[in-house]
Amino acid sequence: MVKIASFNINGIKARTNALMTWLIEEKPDVALLQEIKSVGENFPSDLFENLGYNVEVSGQKSFNGVAILSKFPLEDVVCQLPGDTNDDQARWMEATIVCDQSIRICNLYLPNGNPTPGPKYEYKLSWMNRLYERAKDLINSEVPALMAGDYNIIPQDEDAANINTWQKDALFLPESRTAFRKIINLGFTEAFRAKNAGPGHYSFWDYQAGAWDRDDGVRIDHFLLTPQCADLLKDCQIDKHIRAREKPSDHVPIWIKIKEDGHRGDS
Repeated sequence: MVKIASFNINGIKARTNALMTWLIEEKPDVALLQEIKSVGENFPSDLFENLGYNVEVSGQKSFNGVAILSKFPLEDVVCQLPGDTNDDQARWMEATIVCDQSIRICNLYLPNGNPTPGPKYEYKLSWMNRLYERAKDLINSEVPALMAGDYNIIPQDEDAANINTWQKDALFLPESRTAFRKIINLGFTEAFRAKNAGPGHYSFWDYQAGAWDRDDGVRIDHFLLTPQCADLLKDCQIDKHIRAREKPSDHVPIWIKIKEDGHRGDS
């Protein structure tokens, strides 16, 4: 069984100890990190290498930034989402993990898009169009692959504790959700919903206005799996309890477990 997790850590400098504790406790085979807010040379790769992880970083000073930690070898690493060579924001990294069942893993930090309307929202939609094209290529490749990370998308009403407060937010605008559904409709499985139904499941609680204490959260971190990867899916859950710890990120980890021997996940 392979455990792959995604975690927006909201700054590696403030979250190193919390991240290390979680890695030691939960032991994911692969951890996809977003919003590391660090250039590569300042990222504490040696700490994670000492835990047995191979480390790849696509960093940026003070904001954005993604990284992949993997107990398996990483091959064919790409650090830019195709479609705009002028885009210098560090929001994308993909690589193949080499185990019994090689899997193409794409780690993403999708633009927030606020305030709307405006250039930030236009960038979000443009980025999602590029993501759609890459997603289409992954589907056409007919290999086990996934795209995971902070999508900054609330897919449905039930994915927010109080959806009325999000009606005019870039995370829930109709154009945003339509772009997300367009990607899923290529043939992807949204892993969490494949294993969990109903409201009350969140991955983000704002630091403001006591959102965590009131459980006023939203589900914006997602795993999308190609059919060949979905066949291997055993489980997908959210580590909600992490949010109650000292100096937490405003996000919590979401993870999947997949078979690595080629047997179907529901067998």
